[in-house]
Amino acid sequence: MSDIKKKLKIKDKEFEVFIREADIQRAIKEVAAKINNDLAGKNPLFLIVLNGAFMFAADLMKHVDIECQLSFVKLSSYSGTSTTQVIRELIGLDEPLVDRYVVLVEDIVDTGHTMAHLLETLKGLGAKEVKIATLAFKPDAFKYNYPLDYIGMNISNNFVVGYGFDYDGFGRNSVDIYKTV
Repeated sequence: MSDIKKKLKIKDKEFEVFIREADIQRAIKEVAAKINNDLAGKNPLFLIVLNGAFMFAADLMKHVDIECQLSFVKLSSYSGTSTTQVIRELIGLDEPLVDRYVVLVEDIVDTGHTMAHLLETLKGLGAKEVKIATLAFKPDAFKYNYPLDYIGMNISNNFVVGYGFDYDGFGRNSVDIYKTV
């Protein structure tokens, strides 16, 4: 169990503890169990969206016990605490996707712009099926109607940091998740 700090200050913002490590790990195990059940025998490619999803992906893959491969892509649509709605692809995909099952692993889905962009790209590259696994989902911010296949937890529309989530690159290195005060 983590030694929980009650509050964090990052740059000009204050944050309070929101979701504890034990709850995060429980949600990850549930997502992994669903993936193991749904994708057994399909040899999926897990495409991990950097930087935010690195902690979620590392813990998730400890519980995924099916044959699979991993790759990474780095995308960004945030500036500070708000989305820019412009997707900047920073590191591209170099895996062949024709007739592959793909699982996009994302830390958080809020507006859904980044995932919409990635879904379109991957389908254009011939992926057989694309599923989305996210640790956190903000249903009140979501602007699309595509399915999210594996959701660790629904959260409120607060800005969050910790466990991979960041504020201008800071705050990712906590085992707990914090929200703005």
